[in-house]
This record gives sequence, structure tokens and C-alpha cells, in this order.
Amino acid sequence: MKIERVDLIQLHMPIKQSYETSYGIIEHAEPLILKFYTEDFTVFTECSAGSVRGFSYETMGTALEVLRQNIIPAVMGREISDPLEFHQLCKGFRGHPMAKASVENAFWIYKALEKKQSLAELLGNQKDRLIAGAGIGIQSTPEALVKLVDQYLEEGYTKIKVKIKPGQDLKYVAAVRKSHPQIALMVDANNAYSLDDIDTMKALDEFDLLMIEQPLAYDDIYYHAKLQSQLKTPIGLDESINGPYFAQLAIELKACGCINIKQCRVAGLARAREIHDICADAGIGVWCGGMLETGIGRAILLALSGLPNFTYPMDIGASDKYFFQDIVEPEFKLNSDGTLSVPKAPGLGVEVNEEVLDRYTVAREVIRFRHK
Repeated sequence: MKIERVDLIQLHMPIKQSYETSYGIIEHAEPLILKFYTEDFTVFTECSAGSVRGFSYETMGTALEVLRQNIIPAVMGREISDPLEFHQLCKGFRGHPMAKASVENAFWIYKALEKKQSLAELLGNQKDRLIAGAGIGIQSTPEALVKLVDQYLEEGYTKIKVKIKPGQDLKYVAAVRKSHPQIALMVDANNAYSLDDIDTMKALDEFDLLMIEQPLAYDDIYYHAKLQSQLKTPIGLDESINGPYFAQLAIELKACGCINIKQCRVAGLARAREIHDICADAGIGVWCGGMLETGIGRAILLALSGLPNFTYPMDIGASDKYFFQDIVEPEFKLNSDGTLSVPKAPGLGVEVNEEVLDRYTVAREVIRFRHK
């Protein structure tokens, strides 16, 4: 694969309803779409840096700058035969995993197209369907939360993830569990607590949760280990796991019972698979989290999430849970059994609807390879 041109396409996409986390309220999605041109194929990927403000230091602005100045120049015009070459070419640029993932993923998709395989098949995913998850932001009252849970269960979702923060936690979770004693339920704190909140954390043990996701600081592993030793409920680490080393560290310290693999958070599919394998060897299950991706990113997540050690249901829902219209065809629809189908067509597995893409586009920048 030799990249001749890259389009950086900034989108502004309304979402069906605002989504509140402990970071703040999300009113719309701002994904960055990358369109790669080569002699043989055109490949789309997605950068999630602008989607959830506060999750990471990366923003749309930082992603654009590091892509323009560092990452794209490092790979453009080079003959790259294997996606694993990517990190060697970019080893001089520290950080910025979401920007890096958006480029590394292009090489995986290109290789799948070249081999006439789906991305899922190339990665080793042999599954046809995966259990979908419905994430619910912080609600104004426990009753409002239960109403939304009811709605998603009626639509066919079988796993529910509820955002919490101090003051909007125990009564809310208790209301959901009272209404639905048997559903697969987890909570996500997004770093909103400290060890001073140990009584609240212990009280969550009463609700038979799949996990408590990232209750403590975004960069912490040590204090999560102290907390996990006092809880029955598994802690699921997300923001703390920025690469294979941190996964190994969390396992050694017994800081968690499971790990969220966001491929964008760990700089792409190669490191995501490495974390998957480390956790599998240690007997630690993983699950796939999302960042309000469009259908482009959603296809990548579904390709990854069928690997054997993804033993927890993913957080990923159908396109229409979030967007009035997605930018891919076919859009991702919830199957009658509460699953999403893994795309099986060559490459990404779905086609980008460029008419819809253009409708959401607010800026486009073209970077071309200059032949010497």
C-alpha cells in the first residue's frame, strides 16, 4: 500500500438525545473521517479524538495538527506491506493514540481488501453476530433512567450500561435493578470517585453488576488495586489502559477483573490485539467500548470484538441509537436476538454513503504526496 492522498474530513453530526457523563454533556458528535487514496483502493477510517470531550487530552485540533505534521508525512508515499510496520515508522512521535489509530487502521483495511477478506476475517474474528449494548447517560431522576432502560430493553438490547457520578448513583442503580432483577447491568463512573467513596463502591456490590467501570482517576492503576481488593464486583479498567504495558501492570497488581479495549485509545488494532492476548493468557476477560463512532468506526469495532477473549458483551449499539442517519450503507441495525451483525464484505465491510458524508461535513483538507 502506498498512500498518494489523504482527505481530512471534519463532521458535525446531531445525535438523537444528549448524553451526560461525569465529564459533561455531549450534544453532538464531531468525528474526523480520513479518506486514503492509493493506486488500487480508496479506504475510509475514523478518528474519535473530537467525539467525547474530556475523555482524553486529544481533541479535533490536536489530531489534525499531529496528522498533518507528523503521522501522515511519516507514512505517505512509502510502500507499506504490513500494518505492523506502522508503529515502527511513527516511533519518534509520542502519544496521540487516537490520531495514530486512524492511520494504522487504514493499513489493516487495505490489507483485507488486498487479500479479498473482511477486516473481521483478517483479524481472526469468526463470529457472525455479537451481543449489542445500550449505554445510557446520567438522567435527572431514577424514574427517568428506568424509563430509558425500559425503552432499550423493548427495542431488543439485552445488556445495559448506566453512567453514574456522586449523588446520582445508588438510588438510580437500585431503581433499575428493582425493575429488572435479571438483566445484564453495569455502571460506568468515568473517574468520578476516589477511595473516600469506598462506602458507595461497596454498596454497589448489592446490585449484581457485571462490573464497575473506571471508578477512580483516569491515569490510576495503583488505587484501583486497593479498591478491587475490597469489592466483590469486578472493576473494569478503561481510561487507565493506554497500551499493553498498562494492561500487564493492571493484571500484576490485581487492579481489575476485566479490561475495556478501545482500539482508538491504544493506537490501533495491532495493540488492541496484543492487549487481548495478554488478558487471555492471564484469564482476564475483555470487552469493547465505543466513542460515539459513525458506522466507519463501528465496523472496525465489530471486526475486533469477535476475538475469543471478548467474553463480556460490547458497549456498541445500532446506528439508530445515536444518529438520525449514519454515513455507511448498510447502517447497523439491531437483530431480533439483541445482536449486531459483523460485516463480512471485503475490507471494512460496509460502504460509505458520500452524499450523507458531505451533508455532515463542515471542513475538508486535502494532503497530497509530492513526488520528488
